[in-house]
Amino acid sequence: MIKGVHEAAYATIEVAAASGGYQVFVGPSLLASVPAVVATYAPARRLAVISDDRVGPIHGETVAEALRDAGHDITFLTFPEGEASKTRKFWSILTDQMLEAGLQRDCAVVAVGGGVTTDLAGFVAATFLRGVPVIQVPTTTLSMVDASVGGKTGVNVRNGKNLVGAFHAPSAVVADTEVLGTLDPRFLAEGLVEAVKHGVILDEEHFLGIANRIQELILADPKESARCVTASVRLKSQVVARDEFERGLRQVLNFGHTVGHALEAATDYRLGHGRAVAFGMIAEARIGERLGLTEPKTSESLTDVLAELVDRTALEVETSTVLGFLSADKKARDGRTRYVLLRRIGQALDQGGWAREVDEDVVRTAVDEVISGW
Repeated sequence: MIKGVHEAAYATIEVAAASGGYQVFVGPSLLASVPAVVATYAPARRLAVISDDRVGPIHGETVAEALRDAGHDITFLTFPEGEASKTRKFWSILTDQMLEAGLQRDCAVVAVGGGVTTDLAGFVAATFLRGVPVIQVPTTTLSMVDASVGGKTGVNVRNGKNLVGAFHAPSAVVADTEVLGTLDPRFLAEGLVEAVKHGVILDEEHFLGIANRIQELILADPKESARCVTASVRLKSQVVARDEFERGLRQVLNFGHTVGHALEAATDYRLGHGRAVAFGMIAEARIGERLGLTEPKTSESLTDVLAELVDRTALEVETSTVLGFLSADKKARDGRTRYVLLRRIGQALDQGGWAREVDEDVVRTAVDEVISGW
């Protein structure tokens, strides 16, 4: 619970972790509660508040000021916004800045921002002096429903996305759904793709709930946003509890990401993550249909929803370039790329494992189709 905040004002989801588990708090007007969360779950006098240079002046400074008022010594750090900053270069810069500020092993990190920030700052926390606590304060739909929960941290490298990183569970997550109202509706909509993914692989009712309330979600309706984020976090937490380190079941959370990550890398990260994963989900659903493993017309059902969230027009990228990055995917085994496929909407395919190899000709056809527009 959050001391000083009535429990009826927010939802609490417990996420199991090897470190003992942590709480995810979801609801409106929770930014002001960050000092209370830090005091309870990551007590430290000295804190590094990390944000990008776009979110920092809007929400990062608000959180930093609240922490200063609560008596904390704050080192406020920012980096350039965007996926291009999720690299070892900016990991190094942030880590060096923390060392230069005199932060020691009794400090903690507070990450305020979207998925790039939660991934990058989480990796900083995982590696700084061999690991310090991190409180995640996601400010986008994508980071609330996915990136801030589960303990995956990391950076992108030349060979692909998220290929260098560590599992480092947060001490707590504070998802203030009211801040979603400050996002560009297009950006907010792209973030909902990850929530759609949770429904597609795990819960048809969640998928249909998003489909039926999609306009309210795009407009950041407070009640619907809190409901959607809470449902997605609960679904993901159930998977993480059973397979924290992605040795089996957790692979299902990568549905759409094998092709999606390759598309991001092939476009030098000019393609946004949400849109890339949408393209990837369509491609991987069609792969399953062609193999006779996925219920017919599943990709059509996906298209109906995803077309409301992202631009589906053609991408300026070569299929061969995408296939090159697919071979470097972190789920590959013995040099062979593996894909998560569906049985139907609401159920991922478990047939000798949660990810499987697919003939390259089938993959090539699906990638050709989606990059031409779906």
